[in-house]
Order: sequence, then C-alpha cells, then structure tokens
Amino acid sequence: MNDIASPGTYGVLIEPTTLRIQRHLPGPIERIWSYLTDSDLRRQWLAAGAMGTQAGSAFELVWRNDELTTPPGARPAGFDAEHRMQGTITEFDPPHRLSITWGTTGGVTFELAPAGNRVLLTVTHHRVADPDLLQKVSAGWHAHLDVLVARASGQDPAPFWDSWLHLRDDYSRRSPA
Repeated sequence: MNDIASPGTYGVLIEPTTLRIQRHLPGPIERIWSYLTDSDLRRQWLAAGAMGTQAGSAFELVWRNDELTTPPGARPAGFDAEHRMQGTITEFDPPHRLSITWGTTGGVTFELAPAGNRVLLTVTHHRVADPDLLQKVSAGWHAHLDVLVARASGQDPAPFWDSWLHLRDDYSRRSPA
C-alpha cells in the first residue's frame, strides 16, 4: 500500500496506520457532497443513516452491502447482512470537508476539491492500528469508492463482495511485511 497512487488506484499509507484513497468523480462538487451527506444517496455506495449539518451531531450508519450491487457477489463468512455504527460529526464544512468518528479508529475525513469539470474526493481513514483491520478497511474503502464512481457516473458497479474479496487479497499482498 505504499505505492504512489493517482486517483482511481489503490489507497496508500501516509502514516503506518493512516490510509488515504482518492477518486475523481463527475461534478459539480455540491452533487458529490450530497453523496456524502444525504442518506438516500450514501446508501447507494456506502451506508444509510440521517446525518446532521454541524460538528457535534451524532448519527448512525447502517450498512447493507448485499444491496449495493446486483448481483452482490458472495458475502464472506463472518459478515452479517447488516452492520450498524454510531458516530459523531467532528467537522462540517460544506461542500469541501466532512470529518467523522469511526468505531475504534481515529476517524475518517472526506475532502472534496474541484478538478476541472470533475471533483477530487480524498478519503483519509486515521489511526487503524490493527494490521488485519487495516487491510479490510483498505479493501472496503476501495470497493465502496468504486461503487460511488459507478453510481455517480450512471453506470452499474461490479458485484461488491467479489470486488472486496479480490481487493482484500491485493491489499494483503501490498502490505509491508
């Protein structure tokens, strides 16, 4: 995961426990901001859940990865059909920056920047200390962002779970020994 990556490729470790992954998406920036903050749009690529509009707001994300793509692919053993996580918005600066708490890690920051007629989305997942969890998180962000790119581009995404399994293996091979 230490390769230099341009948007659309693998995430990179910018610190030993911090992943950064980028994607170019069709604009305008306000449209992509909605994919981050609007539950109905976010559930199409990541997880549903109403979200407030200011720092300090609590929220719940609800993942149903089997519903992201048709077909969904084969869900790996040990993964439930639904997963829930409580979080808090730590920074809310529309339409450029959203930071949230994320389980037992240091949180996630989404940054949007204009890039011509496209938008550069940078996702930074901070302080994922467990190496096995970091591989799963890396594959997860990669697969979810691939679904977002497809949805935002009006295309059908590849089967989510098949992509995730392949990417988990790729991130495992790319991890420092």
